[in-house]
Amino acid sequence: MIYGGNDKMFHKMDQAIQMAKKAYVQGEVPVGAVIYKGNGLIAQAHNECLQTNLPTSHAEMIAIERALTSLGSTYLQGCEIYVTIEPCMMCMGAILAVRLSRLVYGATEPQSGFVETNIHIQTAANTKNIEIYGGIREEECASLMRSFFEKKRRK
Repeated sequence: MIYGGNDKMFHKMDQAIQMAKKAYVQGEVPVGAVIYKGNGLIAQAHNECLQTNLPTSHAEMIAIERALTSLGSTYLQGCEIYVTIEPCMMCMGAILAVRLSRLVYGATEPQSGFVETNIHIQTAANTKNIEIYGGIREEECASLMRSFFEKKRRK
C-alpha cells in the first residue's frame, strides 16, 4: 500500500468524485469509480444498489463490467481503477480477478473496507501484480460519505 500520489492521480480521482456526487444526488451511497487505460477514460460508474434493487451494483462492479465490454476483453491488465472509497471484499475480489494493474482509492471504509481496514489485502492475497494507492483526495471522498449518512439520519 502506498500513500501519496501525483497530479495525474489527483486529476483522475476527480472523475470518480464526480460520479460519487451523481450517486449522492440520486440518493445512492456516494461511491464513484472510473477506469483508465493510460490517459483514456474507458468506463465510469457510481453505486446503483437502490436503483437496481441489487446489492451487488457497486460502482466498482459496474465500472469493471463496462470496461470489459468497452475493450472486448476478459481482463483489464494495463488499466487502473480509481474509487472514492476503499473497496469491499466483493469489489476487491473482482479487481484482482480482472487483473487491474493499479487500484487508487480515496477514503478508508471502516465498515466493509477490504484493502487495509478489515484485512490487509497485500498480505492476505496474491497481489504482486497490482499497485495499490490509498488516501488520494481522502478528505473530499470521506466528506461526501459523512454528508450522505448525516442527511440520511436526519430523515
